[in-house]
Amino acid sequence: MTEQAKVPAIRFAGFTDPWEQRKLEDIANRVTRKNEGESDLPLTISSQYGLVDQRTFFNNQVASKDMSGYYLLRKGEFAYNKSTSGDSPWGAVKRLVRYEKGCVSTLYICFGLDGADPDFLVTYYETDRWYKAVQMIAAEGARNHGLLNIAPNDFFDTALILPPSREEQELIGLFFARLDNLITLHQRKYDKLVIFKKSMLEKMFPKDGESVPEIRFAGFTDPWEQRKFGDCFEFLKSNTLSRAGLNGEKGTARNVHYGDILIKFGDCLDGERSDLPFITDDTVLPKFAGSILREGDVIFADTAEDEAAGKCVELRKLPKEPTISGLHTIPARPRFFFGTGYLGHYLNSDAYHRQLLPLMQGIKVISVSKAALQDTQVRFPGLSEQAAIGAALSEIDNLITLHQRKLELLQNIKKSLLDKMFV
Repeated sequence: MTEQAKVPAIRFAGFTDPWEQRKLEDIANRVTRKNEGESDLPLTISSQYGLVDQRTFFNNQVASKDMSGYYLLRKGEFAYNKSTSGDSPWGAVKRLVRYEKGCVSTLYICFGLDGADPDFLVTYYETDRWYKAVQMIAAEGARNHGLLNIAPNDFFDTALILPPSREEQELIGLFFARLDNLITLHQRKYDKLVIFKKSMLEKMFPKDGESVPEIRFAGFTDPWEQRKFGDCFEFLKSNTLSRAGLNGEKGTARNVHYGDILIKFGDCLDGERSDLPFITDDTVLPKFAGSILREGDVIFADTAEDEAAGKCVELRKLPKEPTISGLHTIPARPRFFFGTGYLGHYLNSDAYHRQLLPLMQGIKVISVSKAALQDTQVRFPGLSEQAAIGAALSEIDNLITLHQRKLELLQNIKKSLLDKMFV
C-alpha cells in the first residue's frame, strides 16, 4: 500500500500525515479473566445494539446459570463475536458501554486498549476495513454453521490502519459518537411515535361489546354504528395474471397490486410513486374493466408469511393510468361514503383485526378469504367523527414518516462518512 493510499478521502483540517498500519496486538491486550461470582449479568453481542443483556435481547437466558466459567468483561473493554449474520458477515466487535461489567461466552475474543482511542476503534469496527484481514484467517467452523474458526492469536495478528496522531483518532471517534447520539435521538422519537399510534389505534375504536371508544374528540356523543362487512362493501374481481404474465413480451402491466407489494405502502397508496403498477397494453385493459380501482376502494392482502395477512390499504390517491388489483389481494368497494382516511386506519386496527385472527388459515403461510371478511363486523361513527379520526391518525403517520426519513438520512450520511473517513 502506497503512502498516498493511506490517506482518507475526508479528514479534519490540520492533519496531513499518512495513516499507519498496526497490528491489533500492538494497541490491545487480551482479556481472559474468569468470572468468579463477580457478575450474574449474561451479555450477548448484537450487531445493531452492541453488548446487551442476553435475557432482555432474547427474552430468555441462553447462557448457563452458573457463569463461573465465563469471561468477565468490564466497562470500556471490547469483545469479538465470531458468529456471522447478514449485518455482520465476519462477526462483530463491540465495546461494553451499557453496564459496569458482565459475563460473555469464552467463544468471544475479548480485549482492552492501551494504544488507541476507544471511540475511534468502536467506529473503525463499524466499517468494512477490517473484513479483509479477518477473511484471510477465517474458516467456517465444522461444529456450528456460521461460527468462524478464528484463533485468538490470529485475531490479534490482524492489521489495522489508523492515524498516528491520537488527537486525530479522538476527533474521529468524538464526531461519530455525536452522530450516533443524533441517530439514537431520532430512533427514539420514531419508536415513541410508533408506540403512540398503536395506543391510539387501541383507544380510538370501540372494543368488542362496546358501542363507543375509550377516547373521543370533544362534541361527539352518539353511539357508533355496527354493520356486516357485506352490507358495507362489495368485492371487486382481482385479476389472475402471474408476475411473468404481467411482464410478458408486450409488457401487459407494469403495476398490479400484490399482497407483498400492498403492505409496503402502509395505509394508502401514493400515485406519484414510479414503482406503482398500471396497465400498458390497451388490448388487455377491457378484460379487467370491472377491476379498475377507484379512490376510496380498499385492498386486503389475502396471503402472507406472517401477520401481514389481512392487512389493508385505503386508496386515497391513484395514478392517472388504470390500476388493478392482482394476486393475493382482495379488493373491495364501499357501498356508501366513508370519511377520508378512516377505513385505512380502522381496518388495520387491532379492534377490527381481532375478528379476523380466528378466521385465518395456515401455519407458515397465513391466508384470509372473502368469506372470512364477510363474517366480520364493521364499526363506524358519523362522517364528521370519521374525518376527525382519519385526520388525526394521518397526522401521526406524517410525523412517523418525517422521523423515519430523518433517521434514514442520518444513517446514509454515516454510511457515506464511514467509507470516506477511514483508510
